[in-house]
Amino acid sequence: MAGHVTGPLRAAFLTVEGHWVWYRRNWRATVISNFLQPVLMLLAMGLGFGSQVQPGPATGGQPYVVFLAPALLVLTAVQNAMFESTWAVFSAFKWQQTYVGIVATPITPAQVLHGRLLWNALRLTASTLVFLAVATALGAVATPAALWAVPFAVLAGMAFSAPVIAFTATRQKPDAFNSLYRFVLMPMTLFTGAFFPLDQLPAWLHPLAWLTPVWHGIELARGAAFGTLGVLPALGHVAYLAALVAVGVVLGRRHFHRRLTR
Repeated sequence: MAGHVTGPLRAAFLTVEGHWVWYRRNWRATVISNFLQPVLMLLAMGLGFGSQVQPGPATGGQPYVVFLAPALLVLTAVQNAMFESTWAVFSAFKWQQTYVGIVATPITPAQVLHGRLLWNALRLTASTLVFLAVATALGAVATPAALWAVPFAVLAGMAFSAPVIAFTATRQKPDAFNSLYRFVLMPMTLFTGAFFPLDQLPAWLHPLAWLTPVWHGIELARGAAFGTLGVLPALGHVAYLAALVAVGVVLGRRHFHRRLTR
């Protein structure tokens, strides 16, 4: 019916279904980056390099592979969110023009964004669950409480994904994505406490790390895995990550509307 707008839940389901149809046929292209690469990192850094690191105060008294696993869970989510929020979204705007076709139906630009975010969250959940299962098999998970690290990792990934999707919606060329990878994602990977405690870095770098979703995700995931997460710190970390998601959604709705209604 002309002028009819699909309800938000049905629109999200239809958008996710479209992503799933594509992924079901092309999932092999993402196996290495989404699943195998994080496992290789755990093997190399956790069991390889980690065999030379003695448990101590820096690792919370844990073997290095156990100390590293929750952080790699968060990094897995954030790094997977990078592709899903940049090249995949840009292609749907510019090259394949998938979003242009979708908004020709009763689905609105905002609903396209919401469906993309929901799909990203599902992808991040799947990849983190697979990683956690492999880490458990390798003896890198100390307690069942580590399962709580999965939703925290997904939240951190979405706190990165939502603003980056909004940014991607403003791009006419993909040139900026390489800079985003080099100057945002890589520093977040290396200097936010994943591989060594943050207090071993110069004090002036600490506030920069605190601004990143990765640091908050790692604090939540490690705290949950080791049973050291306090209620107030947890609420603070979750509130900050949720605020980043909300900002990304607000900006994304604006940019999707401008781009898809011109």
